[in-house]
Amino acid sequence: MAGGLVALLDDVAALAKLAAASLDDVGAATGRASARAVGVVVDDTAVTPRYVEGLSAQRELPIIKKIAIGSLRNKLLIILPVALVLSQFAEWALTPILMLGGTYLSFEGAEKIWEALSGHHDEAADGPKDEGKVVAGAIRTDLILSAEIMVIALNEVEHEPFLERALILIVVALLITALVYGVVALIVKMDDIGLALADGATGAREQIGRGLVTGMPKVMAVLSTVGIVAMLWVGGHILLNGFDEIGWHAPYSLVHHVQHTVQDGAGFLGSTLGWVVNTFFSAVLGAIVGAVVVAVMHLLPRRSRRAQPSKD
Repeated sequence: MAGGLVALLDDVAALAKLAAASLDDVGAATGRASARAVGVVVDDTAVTPRYVEGLSAQRELPIIKKIAIGSLRNKLLIILPVALVLSQFAEWALTPILMLGGTYLSFEGAEKIWEALSGHHDEAADGPKDEGKVVAGAIRTDLILSAEIMVIALNEVEHEPFLERALILIVVALLITALVYGVVALIVKMDDIGLALADGATGAREQIGRGLVTGMPKVMAVLSTVGIVAMLWVGGHILLNGFDEIGWHAPYSLVHHVQHTVQDGAGFLGSTLGWVVNTFFSAVLGAIVGAVVVAVMHLLPRRSRRAQPSKD
């Protein structure tokens, strides 16, 4: 009896060690997958604050909370099961689906630029914002950004067993969402933090508080512009990589040739300038594709309506 109990305890100890090793592996793989997705996380953080511009301060955090919940729903209920199933049975379909999302992001960024240049913006934007539309638009954009984050993470752990892959992606989804929307909430409430610091204070604390209050509108304006550029960059980057994966290698090869040429000749700034080159060309590609879609969606229908003979 005693020998059987000792053997059982040995088996339990062995299983515990195996489980601990598995958790270590999952943690390490989660770290690698999250690190690979950091670039898109930065873009997601830049894009989101513009959705709460013009809203009352009391509604900013509740709306960010709704967007964050929608983002989690995107990742866990839509992207995760679709990505896992496709990676297991139809991996070839991931790239075309991502490219459709990249085209949409490029369109959205190009549309914002077209509206700013032409003055053809939504008249409702001059009045109070519809919170439902704000949240829906933000969650729709988040779906594309989250899809790239999750696919980048999936590619990093594609050799893991199916269940571990699923667990890693769930952890990545939770971590990334908490990071992005935690930072977004902090950004949009920095002016309130500044008011709290300056209230009744003197000296350095008062100066810091007043600096936050006066500076945050400018920061939000810059972030709004960065958010539009980020849409073009991320959309173009998805398309650039997608073209290469489906067999059209010329754009990708050209960009990476220029990038590596700059990197090799720029010394310690090589990595930074190489990233700038890749980002620039990705944004250009996103702007071109987005402009084509804007023309199809907005300009061509307007011309065709003008060309129709009037009914007397």
